[in-house]
Amino acid sequence: MTGSIVQAMRNTKPYYFPGALFSLPEYEGWQAEQMSWHETVCIGSWSFAPWGVLEGPETTKLLQDYSINSFANNPVGQVKHLVGCNTKGKVLAEGILMKVAEEKFLITTLPWWQYIATLGRYDVHFTPAAPGSITLYQVCGPRALYLLEEVCGESLRDVKFMHFKDVKIAGHDVKATNGLTMSGEIGFELRFSSEYHDEILDLLLKAGEKYGACHLGSRTAMQHVEAAFPTMGFQYLPAVADDDDELVAGFRHFMSGGQVSNESQFKLAGSFESDDVRDYYFSPLELGWSSHLKFDHDFYGRAALELEARQPKRRIITFEFDKADVVAIYASLFDEGEPYRYLDIPIYDFMTIQADRVMQGGRLVGISTTPFYSYYYRKMLAIGFVDTAVELDSRVEITWGDPGTPQKIIHATVKQSPYKPDRRRTRLTDLPLTFPGR
Repeated sequence: MTGSIVQAMRNTKPYYFPGALFSLPEYEGWQAEQMSWHETVCIGSWSFAPWGVLEGPETTKLLQDYSINSFANNPVGQVKHLVGCNTKGKVLAEGILMKVAEEKFLITTLPWWQYIATLGRYDVHFTPAAPGSITLYQVCGPRALYLLEEVCGESLRDVKFMHFKDVKIAGHDVKATNGLTMSGEIGFELRFSSEYHDEILDLLLKAGEKYGACHLGSRTAMQHVEAAFPTMGFQYLPAVADDDDELVAGFRHFMSGGQVSNESQFKLAGSFESDDVRDYYFSPLELGWSSHLKFDHDFYGRAALELEARQPKRRIITFEFDKADVVAIYASLFDEGEPYRYLDIPIYDFMTIQADRVMQGGRLVGISTTPFYSYYYRKMLAIGFVDTAVELDSRVEITWGDPGTPQKIIHATVKQSPYKPDRRRTRLTDLPLTFPGR
């Protein structure tokens, strides 16, 4: 079964991610948009993400039983990056969880926990948000706090990392979460009713002019690689083809709407070859989410993760591609014969999981995922997963190109993950009270 799934994903045609993410225009030009989260402030939409409300007297118990996260200290107002695994400790779902009241949570990217709620094992109730009813904007960058405090008309410096605060923008209710940004920069995610979308966005953009704000379009919305936020459908595949696990098999059926398979919605590309789809799965430890993993409770996949935590085999890193090899790929477009697979800039914006073979000393040592061109660093980068013995700043060879097509060896250097400094945990009270540019 797993071999046929791999073949189906290799044969499927890529397509745009459903929803608003890839229907956005290029507002300021992708170079300026990329620079904004480093130097000024960016405003990016995540409104495509599905949301719902999970509530009931046993909601915390459900979440605890089917998540790697701890709920020992979970006050109202806290936000978690929620991660669920199969019995082998591989990630099959992850999303954002906001505690809005005792035993009441807002949850996004929700199918695993929604599925568990439908089984009737817990006294819980799930209510999905109507599609398009919720707007999410991430506002981040070195000037983000000043823009947000201006439009909110109050200080946000008391909001702790991964906590939210109820604020007003243009008189409308908004939940502002500190640190929930994919760029790794200071910033907040704003969550509000789509009824007020145009009014709030217009205010953000108008007030943001003095701060050099940029509205992110499709080509820059996925700014995850610099800050090392692996994303399902780009860097990894959800671990749902677990043939000997009845619960996961039911979840697979639930996700696919009763169809035999749902993996074919993903396009699998790259030089790494395996007949077993499970070779394309990763654990939270491999994805860099070890800080979320707590063994203070029993949860689905715990036994496998306890073994892995004692002796990890792979870790997340960043590959820095050699300039000459990248240029050679583009040069092949101007030569006779079949060119190398196109290396898109700044990122391949289809629902494609890139998995390329990584060699060191003649030995397979890892996988390189979807590349991303950073205009700020002037580098082609990729999140990768390598054996723990592979050292930082060592050299590797990445094979670019699908099997049966012209392939090019890209020489690369192994760098830390995240590639850029993570500034999300900056103490907001340490920042100047007024915008230094004034």
